[in-house]
Amino acid sequence: MSTFPGQLTGWMAPALKSEMAPATNARVAPAKTLDSSETITALVTEYSATLYRVAYSVMRNAAEAEDAVQEAFLRVLKHRDKLEDIRDHRVWLIRITWNVVLDRKRRGKTRPENDDIADFARVLPSNDRRADESLISSQEHNRILDLVDRLPTKERQALLLSAVEELSTVQIAAVLGTTESSIRSRIFRARRELSALLEKEGVSR
Repeated sequence: MSTFPGQLTGWMAPALKSEMAPATNARVAPAKTLDSSETITALVTEYSATLYRVAYSVMRNAAEAEDAVQEAFLRVLKHRDKLEDIRDHRVWLIRITWNVVLDRKRRGKTRPENDDIADFARVLPSNDRRADESLISSQEHNRILDLVDRLPTKERQALLLSAVEELSTVQIAAVLGTTESSIRSRIFRARRELSALLEKEGVSR
């Protein structure tokens, strides 16, 4: 995973070069195009690992998650004219990645899930976590993620965004296109249902 940002930058290079190519009668690319390309490169460097965790939390496949992140940045490239108007690039990028992942799931473009413990470790945040985040980062996180998959869709999505990327309820609402109060309710129900599943399955907490 440590080389993924560099790999992604390499994958994006041809697309960026194509977008920056000058018109037939021009000698240089417009300054705004150059600036937006530099911004996208910086976004790749800063957020590719974050977006990978988001994608992997749903896809559970390393290669598929990387493909989803690459597709997300290609979408960003197509809408680079909006970059100056975006207040929170992190939330904006997560929303794009989330939509890519859901599109891929709907199209059935997923590979078999990985059982490699190292791949699951990529999903986990490294800083201090709340109760639900600690559960997901426990030694039995594979089993716990399986239990998370059994939650209703809306509750599962809200919990994953809260636990994996530590987004606030306001930010999750922006990603999922709903209200903050709705997100608070979903997370509450998700935690309650997950707690019941954990107790039923005898998973240590």
